Amino acid sequence: MQAIILAAGMGKRLGDLTKENTKCMVKVNGVCLIDRLLNQLSSLPLTRIILVVGYQGQKLRQYVGDKAGQIPIEYVENPIYDKTNNIYSLYLAKEELQKDDTLLIESDLIFENSLFHKILSEPYPNLAMVARYETWMDGTMVQLNENLDIVNFISKKAFRYDEIDTYYKTVNLYKFSKEFLRTNYVPFLEAYSRALGNNEYYEQVLRVITLLDRCELKALPLNGEKWYEIDDIQDLDIAEALFAEDNQLHLYQKRYGGYWRFPALKDFCYLVNPYFPPAKMKEEMKANFDTLLTEYPSGMFVNSLIMAKNFAVNQEYVVVGNGAAELIKSLMNKLEGNIGVVYPTFEEYPNRKFEAEIIPFVPQNADFAYTADDLQRFYEEKEISTLLLINPDNPSGNFIPKEDILRLAAWTAKKDITLIVDESFVDFSSLSYRNTLLVNEILEKYPNLIVVKSISKSYGVPGLRLGLAACSGKELIADLKKDVSIWNINSFAEFYMQIYGKYDSDYKQACELFITERERFYHELQQISFLRVIPSQANYFLCEVTSRFTSSELAALLLKRFNLLIKDCGTKSAFKDKNYIRLAVRDTRDNDYLVSKLKEITE
Repeated sequence: MQAIILAAGMGKRLGDLTKENTKCMVKVNGVCLIDRLLNQLSSLPLTRIILVVGYQGQKLRQYVGDKAGQIPIEYVENPIYDKTNNIYSLYLAKEELQKDDTLLIESDLIFENSLFHKILSEPYPNLAMVARYETWMDGTMVQLNENLDIVNFISKKAFRYDEIDTYYKTVNLYKFSKEFLRTNYVPFLEAYSRALGNNEYYEQVLRVITLLDRCELKALPLNGEKWYEIDDIQDLDIAEALFAEDNQLHLYQKRYGGYWRFPALKDFCYLVNPYFPPAKMKEEMKANFDTLLTEYPSGMFVNSLIMAKNFAVNQEYVVVGNGAAELIKSLMNKLEGNIGVVYPTFEEYPNRKFEAEIIPFVPQNADFAYTADDLQRFYEEKEISTLLLINPDNPSGNFIPKEDILRLAAWTAKKDITLIVDESFVDFSSLSYRNTLLVNEILEKYPNLIVVKSISKSYGVPGLRLGLAACSGKELIADLKKDVSIWNINSFAEFYMQIYGKYDSDYKQACELFITERERFYHELQQISFLRVIPSQANYFLCEVTSRFTSSELAALLLKRFNLLIKDCGTKSAFKDKNYIRLAVRDTRDNDYLVSKLKEITE
């Protein structure tokens, strides 16, 4: 068995990284792709490795040398690498191809070690390793029959999104027998090159071969093994997160989302409603995709009107944000003086203020529980101009009932204190949407009250980036509207707001379903011996890690072993170096999966 590595390409899409180096010399987590690949191959029973070089070929030869471990390395040069595609690189190696059974590999790939052992251990002699189509994949796709025969190669031009459920992506790792190469591939390679030239891809030859009555090429599907193809700097960034050894958790957390780029990942860190929006609402959004993509959204006037309609409040009381975060930033910049903050907290608020302006309140109990009376007593003699309350609290899940919030609003009004109530999670509380403060009468009675709400959290649409702030102080709302862009909301978000009313009953049902599942999940989590689960009225649980692991160790372990992402809260100052994690509540299947893995690591 020999290996042929195609490494002649220029890798222009990697920009400065390939100005002076060939693509396979780009580093992932400090290790060159070619070093990683050759190290993997050195453990296999290979007689030789053949590198087809071109761009910066001499530099690559000098860097690699003539051996990978004890396996000799030979070179084939493509002198016109800038005018040809990889079909010509393989054509130049056609004589070598026919001398032995061959692993064919492209050099811009990163694999976990098991992939090579997987393909070599399969007895069938001619295999194309493939993976189920995922949204990040580009390039050649194939379709298989029930016997894992490749029945069709799908070019970029023939790609159809309505057929993606049937597609597999070629991993660009192949195993061929000497006989197949001699009698099938090389003759077709020669004929194809003569007929259509050298500016093609070698997989086109395989496509022709699959049209034969007796095609000898089968697919070997992956079963969750990691791999990635690196064509540009974004691919490089993703690959570094996927294949990190020591700091993988940090590399994921610094992304602040975008986890759809990692389809295997289960996200128990970010907080949404698993039961909303309903399928019909999504279908309505899809049906209007073309219009929403190509048309301008409305400005602030219309969007505040639509949002006010959905919550039955005065339009002049409402400002719409590109997520609540946009409004939080604007609001914090406008409010002067000291601010009272309950810790631990959602740090987007205090991060917008100087530390000297923050008067912290830390509940002195194991569950970080507190009441409106606790806040009044603590801040009675404190000099604050604003009091921040997240209700239910993030990350503790503590909840103050509506009637007590209103008492707090009256107390702050008497003391000339602005009260900010972030009720992003309030619809998950025991009385659900009935606990909202987004009511004209309440806003008008307490003009010192500012209500903030993230639509992402309970309405399950974080990708739309929608939030609102409401206050009967028209001057403040007008200032906030001036502070944000007139087109701060895109057309998809606007349309979502426009049609929401038709699905209001679905939303209320979704909240009820969620509350039931949260209770069940709470009891399941209590079975984990090393966790102390704090009761919550939100869509997450704050848990103390009491033994076996630190919070960071547990988070890193779940990510590395099971692709489970959780929030490590251990670094938050209020926890005083204790170990806390936050677990989002998802649907029953996902929640049970998390519980099963938590139990597994205790065995």
